[in-house]
Amino acid sequence: MDKINIMINGLPGNVASIIAGHALKDNRITLLPHSLTGPEIEADQTTVAGMSIELIRPADREKKVADLVTSHGPFISVDYTHPSAVNDNAAFYCNRGIPFVMGTTGGDREKLVQTVTASTICAVIAPNMAKQIVGIQAMMEYAATTFPGIFNGYTLTVRESHQAGKADTSGTAKAMVSYFNRMGVDFSTEAIAMERDPTVQRKVWKIPEAYLSGHGWHSYRLTSPDNTVVFEFQHNVNGRDIYAEGTVDAVCYLDQKLKTGERSRVFSMIDVLKG
Repeated sequence: MDKINIMINGLPGNVASIIAGHALKDNRITLLPHSLTGPEIEADQTTVAGMSIELIRPADREKKVADLVTSHGPFISVDYTHPSAVNDNAAFYCNRGIPFVMGTTGGDREKLVQTVTASTICAVIAPNMAKQIVGIQAMMEYAATTFPGIFNGYTLTVRESHQAGKADTSGTAKAMVSYFNRMGVDFSTEAIAMERDPTVQRKVWKIPEAYLSGHGWHSYRLTSPDNTVVFEFQHNVNGRDIYAEGTVDAVCYLDQKLKTGERSRVFSMIDVLKG
């Protein structure tokens, strides 16, 4: 079986580093020793599991990526960069015919999809790469489609906590809100309560000290109009390994779709699970 060449962008960031570590151990994958990084990164290289990886800043990416295509042939980009770079990175990949898996949240998501569908490539785009959480989202999608308005009149409270370095509101929380909206709940994503203070996370949320720098805790509370009925949904993730497993599976799924001739399509993690 031919291995899939991938380039993980966003190093030396924590999530990208964990994804790279998993990719190096997966016999389906060949990790290219290069990574697109932010303009603020001063280092020229980083090391993951003993592998030295060149860091490519935006000013150098045109020539460097062209050289990579020449030397390594086709590859899939895996993006775990920064919300501010989402749309620019996607346009860069599409313009150069590089299929990608977008794990970075934020940016203009509608424009992101339009960029891919107007191109000749395919991409997997998801606000959450954890397969089990995606499975829960699929259940909520089913409920929203099958039982629209089932929670008419209910009020919703959404709380999410992530490490201090996460710049944007949880994409998973936003997706869950969209399902509750379809089930009849009047709630705006702007009302999602974000927590980024490690002291509050430790003392109030009781998040373990070891995971303050990498976690994703979410809770959704639905209350009936007369306050006699309450439904609560919760998913708490400590660490980032769960995202790495899903990301590698998304890469393999995308590779299969490309080999069947698919073009100009966006796939979700629900598609990956079904596939």
